[in-house]
Amino acid sequence: MIGSKLARLIFCFLYYGFARHLPSTDMPGGRLWKAIRYFVCRPLFGSCGKNVNVENKVFFHSGRDISIGDNSGIGIRANLLGRVTIGRDVMMGRDVTIITRNHKFDRLDIPMDQQGFGPQEPVTIDDDVWISDRVVILPGVKVGRGAILAAGAIVTKNVPEYAIVGGNPARVIKSRK
Repeated sequence: MIGSKLARLIFCFLYYGFARHLPSTDMPGGRLWKAIRYFVCRPLFGSCGKNVNVENKVFFHSGRDISIGDNSGIGIRANLLGRVTIGRDVMMGRDVTIITRNHKFDRLDIPMDQQGFGPQEPVTIDDDVWISDRVVILPGVKVGRGAILAAGAIVTKNVPEYAIVGGNPARVIKSRK
């Protein structure tokens, strides 16, 4: 138990102190940067498939609640907070934020910053999904297979399979079928 905690701490240090700051994969040496981040992130994630790309400046806390499938990527400066499941062949753009819990705000007798958080509501992203730049996915959302989330979308509800969604709040624009 202590050995695994120490190993986890070492890999967190390697990621946040070094690998996170390496250039993105579209820069010269990109395959090397990708390989280093994959090597460091794989033991941190709860589950990690093959050929996973974690771009630079990604934040995922300890990573233990992240599950990511084969051939998927986490985009530059993405923030994954809480239990997030990412399927196979998922593309993710820059500055994506995935949130799995919100602040409590129901009491008026104390400030909101002292009320803590509500329960965690996991986010699930199915296979073959494209999440474009600056998308925000809120707690409890399930994104169906083959969906496309347009740039800047604020996804507050489940996304059907093969739907293209966009806007704030995101709504179905059309279907890929």
